[in-house]
Amino acid sequence: VAEWYALVAAPGAMEAREPLRDLRGALRAMLARVRGGRRDRVGLGRAEPTLRWLRSLSAFTEGEPGEGREPFELPRFWDALDQTFKVTSQEATKLSLAFSRPPLTSAEDCRKLSEDVQNAILAVATVYYWLPKGQGTTLRKMVRDATTEVVKGMIQLTETILSAPLESLSQEQLISTGGVWEACEQVSNLPRDNQAAVASALAACLGVVKDALEEMEHALVEGQDPYSDIVEDEELGFRGNRDTYWSEADRKLLSSCMGLMKASKACLKKVLAVVKAYGKADSPEQIAQLDDLADIANEISPSVDELALSMYPPMNQLAVRLNAAKLASVLKKVLEITKTSHVCPPSEEGWVQFLTGAVDHNMNKIKNFTQGQL
Repeated sequence: VAEWYALVAAPGAMEAREPLRDLRGALRAMLARVRGGRRDRVGLGRAEPTLRWLRSLSAFTEGEPGEGREPFELPRFWDALDQTFKVTSQEATKLSLAFSRPPLTSAEDCRKLSEDVQNAILAVATVYYWLPKGQGTTLRKMVRDATTEVVKGMIQLTETILSAPLESLSQEQLISTGGVWEACEQVSNLPRDNQAAVASALAACLGVVKDALEEMEHALVEGQDPYSDIVEDEELGFRGNRDTYWSEADRKLLSSCMGLMKASKACLKKVLAVVKAYGKADSPEQIAQLDDLADIANEISPSVDELALSMYPPMNQLAVRLNAAKLASVLKKVLEITKTSHVCPPSEEGWVQFLTGAVDHNMNKIKNFTQGQL
């Protein structure tokens, strides 16, 4: 009986779900637009409804976002964004419930649900575009990321419904619905100005660098020479396979590399502290200085990772030297930008000078240890 019902109901169900396919195309186009992509790269299927929908956003996305309109008010922006995320969460719930149990959702009801979801997502994207770049590129990126997560979540929910059996609430649909809820709830965790956004970005970088440092410290403890109690092989002239452990010369170099990694951690920790204590987002100059600091600080973590990877045996000392030099250069730029910005009053210049000296000291030792590799 169930199979017969599915066969009979399938044509009607396919027709009823057709607006969901249009919705999926529209959401994909919106995702590309918010990410900064070109809409003509996206497979839209029935393109006209989607393009008409996107044109309603164009008035907000042409030229400099958030510029040339009524004066921007940050509190009003957050109120609007909170509301649009809340409405989107509600629309996700309505859409999921409509396709979770009999009777079959009609094509007309499905079209109305799809339009409501489109309008909710359009409102989210529109409010995002209210936020001018002048409020801070770091803040704007975080709002953009939150917006794209909501759109991606809604795409996933739509795809799950389209691929699910007729009128049944699958585990995948529950997970997808929860994913939209979670993405919408993240708006409450977003930093409310560029000072808070930069502090958040620095804290994230610091966490990654701490993890890398702890991992390397653990590796140094565990990576003792397993052949230290064996005399050198008379024919080969060395003990065992040195691809699996550090030689004594390697360990001398490692000590200075670890010093550079510790300086990275200390640098981020101190910069984060002064951004929290002295950072302001009251003027364009202050906002720009914070963004410059966040941009260069974001280079510390990948530079630490590259150095750490090159430190594992078998060690290529020249690669270690090059990666150490790259990290040292990034750290000195961070310290220089910090010193010349509003977050560093004269009372804070001492640690900047100290860390600059620590970076130079460790880098000079690395150069001395690897001189023969050039």
